[in-house]
Order: sequence, then C-alpha cells, then structure tokens
Amino acid sequence: MAENSLLNKLDGLVSRFEEVGTLITDPAVIADMKRFVKLNKEYRDLEKIVAARDEYVKTLNGVEEAKNLLETEQDPEMREMAREELENCTKRIPSLEEDIKLLLVPADPQDDKNAIVEIRGGTGGDEAALFAGDLYRMYVKYCEMKGWKISVSSFSEGSSGGYKEIIFTVSGEKVYGTLKYESGVHRVQRVPATETQGRVHTSAATVAVLPEADEFDVEINEGEIKWDTFRSGGAGGQNVNKVESGVRLRYVWKNPITGVSEEILIECTETRDQPKNKERALTRLRSFIYDKEHQKYLDDIASKRKTMVSTGDRSAKIRTYNYPQGRVTDHRINYTMYNLSAFMDGEIQDCLDHLIVAENAERLKESEL
Repeated sequence: MAENSLLNKLDGLVSRFEEVGTLITDPAVIADMKRFVKLNKEYRDLEKIVAARDEYVKTLNGVEEAKNLLETEQDPEMREMAREELENCTKRIPSLEEDIKLLLVPADPQDDKNAIVEIRGGTGGDEAALFAGDLYRMYVKYCEMKGWKISVSSFSEGSSGGYKEIIFTVSGEKVYGTLKYESGVHRVQRVPATETQGRVHTSAATVAVLPEADEFDVEINEGEIKWDTFRSGGAGGQNVNKVESGVRLRYVWKNPITGVSEEILIECTETRDQPKNKERALTRLRSFIYDKEHQKYLDDIASKRKTMVSTGDRSAKIRTYNYPQGRVTDHRINYTMYNLSAFMDGEIQDCLDHLIVAENAERLKESEL
C-alpha cells in the first residue's frame, strides 16, 4: 500500500486504543471514578475511529487486489468482477476519508451530556411570553420524536399565557451536542392576539442550552450551600399547598476566570418530593458552574469560527420566525424554510442538520486535516 498520511495518523491511535482497553479493566483505575469515566469516554471515541480505520484499510486493500487481478487475470468474468470491485472501492474511499477526518477532529467534550434548557421571554411583554411557550412546545415535540425525556425544573407563567421563564432538563443520547445550536435570541414576527389593527409586531425570547454537569465535573462545598424550603404552587391537590416540597439554594461561587464572587440562586419545584428537588437543584448548580468554567473554551471556538454556529453566544440573534410569510430563517447559515407550522410542531431536524454540516466544515478547516 502506498504512503498514506491519514493511515499513519490512525495507526498511532490503535496502540492507544489497546492501552486504554487495558487500563479500564485495572482495579486501581476503576476505583478512581473520575479517571475511569474519562478513560471510558476515550475508549468509546477511539473504538469508533478504529472501526472506521478497519473499514478504510479493507477498502484500500480491495483497490489493490482489484488492480492486481486486472493485471494478471485473463478470464473475462473475473476481470469484470475486478473492475466492479475497483470502481466500488474507489468511490467509497473519499467518503470514508471524510468520516475519518471528522472523527479525528476533537469533538466538543460536552456533546454526550444531557442538557438544561432555559427559555425566557424577552422584549415584547405578553407576546414574548406566549412565544416562549411556543418554543417550549416546539422543543417538547422535537424531543418526543427523538425519544428523549423532558423534566421541568421551574417555570413562571405569563399573564396572558406562555412563560416568562421555563427551565427544563432533556435526557437522552447526545442531547447537548444536538440542542446546543439553539442557544441565542429567537425573534418572532406576527400579529399578536391583542392587536386590533392587524399590525405585525416583533418580539423575542432567549434560549440558553447548558450541558448537564456530572458530580465529578465541578467541585462544590456542599456545607456552604444555604437551603430554604417553600410550598409549591400550581395544580396537584392538597399536597402541593400543604407540604414544603419546593427548594431554594443559595451558593457563593468565585469565578476562576474573572476572580469575582457571585451568589447563585436556584429554585426547584419539579417534584412533590423534597429530597428529589434538592438533588435536581444541585444538578442545576453544578451545570451552571460547569458552563461558566467552560466559557473560555466557548470563547476560543468563537474566535476561530466565522459561522458562530455553536459558540455559546447567547446574546446573538440566531433565528427569525415570520408568521405572515410562514417562514423560518436561521441567520447563522442563511437557512430558510417556508413551512413554519411544521417547524413549530417540532420538525427542526433539517435546520439542525445544516448547522451541524456548517460546524463540521469549520472544524475540518481548523484542524487542517
């Protein structure tokens, strides 16, 4: 086989894959949970690369064998089979190389995590709260299609419906890696129900998607957390009104990047079980701190990429939903579709696919593979 720089890169990873495979069976490593989880993640990532390498080598060998047959074989049938094999393998090589290059580019280390999504009504008053409710419904429908689970942590309803704010957790496979593209300002243009003149108004809601942090991702001194309990509001019968199942935590955290201390306040009324609400409030606290500590990582991406596809810039206007024209436009990649009703019913995958392609192109450019 001729000199192949991509294959040389892959060969170096095969020995690391074997080394990690041995390490994760070592009792000393298993006892160190933080290291064990990190190595397990590395093993799964390398497993995909090694499998792609095997397929690539098999295809390259197929090309060589077919060429040899064409040079030496006289039988017409065998020559025809060799020609077909050569054609198929030659066509397959570019797409395999593209897949391998993407696998070799370091992925966002947070992509495999669950996500905490925060939607807040922005400018536009009641209409912004209604739009925030529409966005929440859109994500619920999308998550149902993906088989993901949603748990609402807290919400504040708008006076005319919708939500001033709603915070929920999404659990499933590669949730953050998919939903991270939704972070930013979502703008809506439509005639509000309260508008008597039929004029189109512009409102906005902000969406923040945070990776859900694991226990060992951040260090928290739980002894310094101040807890309050309160009665949850809303439907649910006597238990909701009489039992203090809602929890509120206060925690003073020093930002390692700015050196400034800030008080974090988190409420959780997700369940009627106070211990469960405490655990979920702790998860949100960990995720909040984890997200802040990874801001430098996000800023580094932002400085390198032009598309701003998934840089975590939550102040950027990313998408417009124009109801009179039935149009959705994603401003980061100039993506437009004219089926707004389907989009609001959760059919957002096509837009996400375009965003993923744009980000992958940026990642490949960065890595110069």
